[in-house]
Amino acid sequence: MKKVISFSPKQLECIYRPYDYTFDVLEGTPRSGKTTAAHFRYADYLIGSRDQNHLVSAYNQEQAFRLFIDGDGTGLMHIFDGYCDVKHDEHGDHLLIHTPLGKKKVYYKGGAKVNSVGAITGMSLGSVMFCEINLLHMDFIQECFRRTFAAQDRYFLADLNPPSPNHPVIKDVFGIQNTRWTHWTMKDNPIITEERKLEIYNTLKNSKYLLERDWHGNRVLPAGVIYSMLDMNKHVKQTLLGNPYEMYFSADGGQSDATSCSCNIVTNYEKKFRLNRVANYYHSGKDTGQTKAMSVYAREIKIFVQWCRDKYEMNFSEFFVDPACKSLREELHLVGIQTRPADNNGHDIKGSLKGIEVGIERLQNSIDSEQFLLVDNDKYSHYDFIQEVGMYCRDDNGKPVDAYNHSLDEARYANNYFYRRYVL
Repeated sequence: MKKVISFSPKQLECIYRPYDYTFDVLEGTPRSGKTTAAHFRYADYLIGSRDQNHLVSAYNQEQAFRLFIDGDGTGLMHIFDGYCDVKHDEHGDHLLIHTPLGKKKVYYKGGAKVNSVGAITGMSLGSVMFCEINLLHMDFIQECFRRTFAAQDRYFLADLNPPSPNHPVIKDVFGIQNTRWTHWTMKDNPIITEERKLEIYNTLKNSKYLLERDWHGNRVLPAGVIYSMLDMNKHVKQTLLGNPYEMYFSADGGQSDATSCSCNIVTNYEKKFRLNRVANYYHSGKDTGQTKAMSVYAREIKIFVQWCRDKYEMNFSEFFVDPACKSLREELHLVGIQTRPADNNGHDIKGSLKGIEVGIERLQNSIDSEQFLLVDNDKYSHYDFIQEVGMYCRDDNGKPVDAYNHSLDEARYANNYFYRRYVL
């Protein structure tokens, strides 16, 4: 590979430690360097493994490829550059790697859905890499362990940001397997500058929850998380339930911050109107390091809109955009999408609640009553929305922290329209 990489002492220890545990878990803060260490640890394992078939799993297949096969330049396809090819066979897409001990097939698949188990049924695996294991379905995780019973060099590797202390993956997976757990913070990442660390700290210090979770890397109860009532089992559906009434879109724009656009379909199911978030276009310039012009976002959103219309065979009635994001509105108009300013709760008063707090309470009520649902799809998934749900919280004064809320803001706009039209 051509990229020059500087490793921290912890990364080097992780990469070259002996394989005396069946399961290595790398848990810690975002941007702590744990995933880069996992790339090279897993590459080292693959070179010496006597098994042919292996698996990289993540929330969906796209994430598995992005996080580990590509890995922003340090993933398997770059480590084995010149000695690997992306292939497809009867078991699915995989990276075919040529090693001194023969060919290795590294399949990459999604594991967050209730039916994800079907993608690996019948496969015999030597190892599994679990990307963000806390986001994967427990049935899928357990099936992965069963798929490796016949392996000659059985091995598992996982990374994750700190989950809630009562997350089932801790007791039902880490506590059962032959696990070696390694803790990571940003101090373990050699490419994070002191200036960048200070910038991140100054953002996180406004919330005890975020400071403990994303600075110290500790497991904390999400007491301050605003939408903690969202349940991955109860609120995520595989198909659209009920009779469709209306499709509409909601968007929030940014360049260094994220741009998010959701497709929302209102249905009537079991004598109750439901707001179904069926697809999400999401891109963050800050997270990806790739800043896009608003004109590019507009063109990509237009493709997203057409995909949603084709998939659900519906025309949309409204397209709402954050009123502060005038540039995105203008660019959307230029590509033929007419928009309206979203209801951002700027003038709402409800008892002691004012402004954004009114909208937050409405979305919380929609989630509690199971009138807000996520409908899975493989193209424009809810991965980024779910990531934000786990981080959007209140500061020490009880006010929402203005961070990790881009898709959540436009979800609030979408729910405001739904609430006024179908609930109130």
